[in-house]
Amino acid sequence: MDVPSDATDLESAAQVFADVRPRLFGIAYRMLGSVAEAEDLVQDVWLRWQLYDRSAVRNPAAFLATTTTRLAINALTSARARRETYVGPWLPEPVDTSADPYLGAERGEALEFAALLLMEKLSPAERAAFVLREAFDYPYAQIAEILQSSEPAVRQLVSRARKHVAGERRTPVSPAAQRELLAAFLDAARSGDLAGLERLFAPEVASVSDGNGGYRVARTVIVGATRVAKFLTAISGWFWDDVEVGWAQTNGQTSAVLRRDGRVYGVLAISASADGVDQVLWMVNPEKITAVT
Repeated sequence: MDVPSDATDLESAAQVFADVRPRLFGIAYRMLGSVAEAEDLVQDVWLRWQLYDRSAVRNPAAFLATTTTRLAINALTSARARRETYVGPWLPEPVDTSADPYLGAERGEALEFAALLLMEKLSPAERAAFVLREAFDYPYAQIAEILQSSEPAVRQLVSRARKHVAGERRTPVSPAAQRELLAAFLDAARSGDLAGLERLFAPEVASVSDGNGGYRVARTVIVGATRVAKFLTAISGWFWDDVEVGWAQTNGQTSAVLRRDGRVYGVLAISASADGVDQVLWMVNPEKITAVT
């Protein structure tokens, strides 16, 4: 029996979408810093793709990437407005990169927590241009078409974004060194080793906790090697009770998964440079760690 043409056409559309879906998610996640919001956005793109006159689309992959980017720019503007009511610091949502280290990108750029945090300071257009160029190596002309801009203007967007990210970010240590520092940090933090923590830290280390007002979660950023070390030493007497520590690959780097009573309580990540650990990131909002659980 012949398959109806409409069904055949939809199957073809679904296959086209499935082929590029990892890239679409990679774009959306890097733009929004949220797995849940990126998944919702990609689902919206799929619904639009089903309803669109696909016979008029000469390059489906380019069309879908354009749709994703433009929706992500709008979504980022709304997301930033919502974050104004967020209790305490906001951190990007960790994503499990053990199965797909690059989330559909040709290069694993703009994925680590440190980069995502710096990208929060970019305008939506700068962020989009930076993601498309740095992570996916899109030609400037194509980015200009996606952003409905000119090629010279896009080059300026990418240049400004690069300068901002590079200007504020220290050169990270190797993945092996990062994992070693994370392990040493955990040993010192769990034992309340004040001097050991201070030796690991860069002078301006920042401890950032994302719990959206959760019980016993710090609501301000703590900065400075001595202050952070004293804070961690003060909580070591109760925080680590009954906590089991496991390992995960999140955002292309090793993170610690903290479990209490068999349930994931939080994800702990660090960023480090030649000066030592410069960021300690505590992600303990239950709604934002589902990708790891």
